[in-house]
Amino acid sequence: MKTQMEHEWLHKLIGEWQYEVEATMAPGQPPAQSKGSEVVRSIGGLWAVAEGEGDMPGCGPATSVMTLGFDSRTKRFVGTWIGSMMTHLWIYDGELNAAGNTLTLESEGPAMKDQSQLARYRDVMGFVSNDHRTLTSQVLEDDGTWRAFMLANYRRA
Repeated sequence: MKTQMEHEWLHKLIGEWQYEVEATMAPGQPPAQSKGSEVVRSIGGLWAVAEGEGDMPGCGPATSVMTLGFDSRTKRFVGTWIGSMMTHLWIYDGELNAAGNTLTLESEGPAMKDQSQLARYRDVMGFVSNDHRTLTSQVLEDDGTWRAFMLANYRRA
């Protein structure tokens, strides 16, 4: 299958990264800091697979695996995320902004206030440069606003 512009965008993720995270899990709490590393590889030029290791705020040492691709039929980015700190499989659906520099992925997962309930989440990925990217995680609050609770800065190793 021939790659499309969206697949080429995913290729920018390929490589070895070091990251620093600042997370505030509940309003009014002080932010927690953590660090880790991530290796991103391609599968067939169509998929990116990111394997991460490091500390997760509030959870300690953690490993994670994220898959990202672009579904040429639906014209949407799709993917998954799993982590060693939970049993929930996160399913991503998203799109690039008009400028093609920010990927917004939406998902549902355990609510921070009550893990027996689901909440809507949004991860926003962007490139500051070819060697520096960011990830901002947001949760949809009861009042309909999105609250950013985590910012990660990734730098090529």
